[in-house]
Amino acid sequence: GFVTDEMLNDAIKQSLEGRIENLKKVLIIPPDFTRFHSLAGKITAIYYNLLKNSCEIDILPALGTHDPMTKEQVLEMFGPDVPFDRFIHHNWKKDVIKIGEVPAEFVAEVSEGLVTNAIAVEVNKLIMDKSYDLVLSIGQVVPHEVVGMANYSKNIFVGCGGQDIINKSHFLGAAYGMEKMMGRDHTPVRKVFDYAEEHFLAKLPLQYILTVTTTKGSVTTLNGLFVGRDRSLFAEAVAESQRRNLDLLDRPLKKVVVYLDPGEFKSTWLG
Repeated sequence: GFVTDEMLNDAIKQSLEGRIENLKKVLIIPPDFTRFHSLAGKITAIYYNLLKNSCEIDILPALGTHDPMTKEQVLEMFGPDVPFDRFIHHNWKKDVIKIGEVPAEFVAEVSEGLVTNAIAVEVNKLIMDKSYDLVLSIGQVVPHEVVGMANYSKNIFVGCGGQDIINKSHFLGAAYGMEKMMGRDHTPVRKVFDYAEEHFLAKLPLQYILTVTTTKGSVTTLNGLFVGRDRSLFAEAVAESQRRNLDLLDRPLKKVVVYLDPGEFKSTWLG
C-alpha cells in the first residue's frame, strides 16, 4: 500500500485542524538534501502553503554538521513555493544552547559499561524560543548505522544539536557496534535520545511528521505517514520501515561496496 497525494494533503490538513487560528509563528524542521528521498520537501511545502497566509514561518533544516543548503538544493527539494529567505542555517558550533544533560550512570547502563561519560544536550536556540506556537519536525524513519532507526527525536538532538550530543551519541553507537544496532529500535543511542526527549523537550509544542518511503529508480513512494507526538507513532513507523527497508540475508557478506550519490552526499560526520 501507499499514501496518495490526496491522502497526504488530507492528513496534513487534519494535523492542523482547530489550531490554525491560534498559530502566529511556526518553526518547521525538515531534513537537508542528504535526505532528499524522505519526501520531507513536499510535506514542508504543503505545510507552508497552508500556513503562509496566517502566520510567520521559519524553516530550520536539520543539518547536523553538514554544509548549509544551497539555493539550488532548496529549489529542487522544496519546490518553487517555499522561499529561500525563510531558511535558517543551523550552526552546530554557535547557534546552540544547553538544555540539560544525560547522566553518566544512564549512559553507562544503556551501553553496558562501554561508555561512561555524561552527554550534554544542546539544541538550536530557536527550538526553545517561546515565540513559536508550533514546532514541526519532519523526517524519514529508515535503517541507520548510528542510532538503529533514524529520525523522531534524532532530528532535533543531532540534526539541530551541538557538538557534545552529536559526537558522543555517534561515538556511543560506534563503541556499542553497528552490527548490533542497524535496523533496530531500542538501541543505546536511541535510549539516550528518548531520555533527553522525555526530560528536556516535554513542554515543547512539538509535532513529529514521520515518513516511510521506498525508492525504485527515480520514483519515491510514500508507504507510511505517522503524525503526532507520542513515541508509539515512532514505534509504528519503525515496524513499517523494517518491513519495507531491510533485506535480511542468510549469511554475512564478505565484501560490500557502497555508492554515495555525489549530488546528495556532500559532507558527513566523521569520528
